[in-house]
Amino acid sequence: MRTGRYRHRCTIERPTQQQDPNTGAMIKSWEEVGKAWMAIEPLSARAFIAAQAAQSEVTGQLVMRYRPSLQVDSTMRVRHGGKIYNIEGALSDNRSGREHLTLPYSEGLNDG
Repeated sequence: MRTGRYRHRCTIERPTQQQDPNTGAMIKSWEEVGKAWMAIEPLSARAFIAAQAAQSEVTGQLVMRYRPSLQVDSTMRVRHGGKIYNIEGALSDNRSGREHLTLPYSEGLNDG
């Protein structure tokens, strides 16, 4: 496995509800569930055109080493620097299912 591929240190977050101290209303927020080294791979031009034709919001994929202690699903997001990546699914590798995890993503808004 090529070590240099996973060169982006990313934070994986899941949605949670918190109570606003001023209004008492429940608001959506995000909590960190872990960090992982990932490859951030935008779709190629050909794959992007095909995704647009299928009306897919997927604009790329994140690839990380498989970690049984970190269960990632499509309700979560990934933060890297100032960018947010909304996870659209979680795909295990075809060989053993325990080498790497591919996370198709759409780009999200930085809502803090």
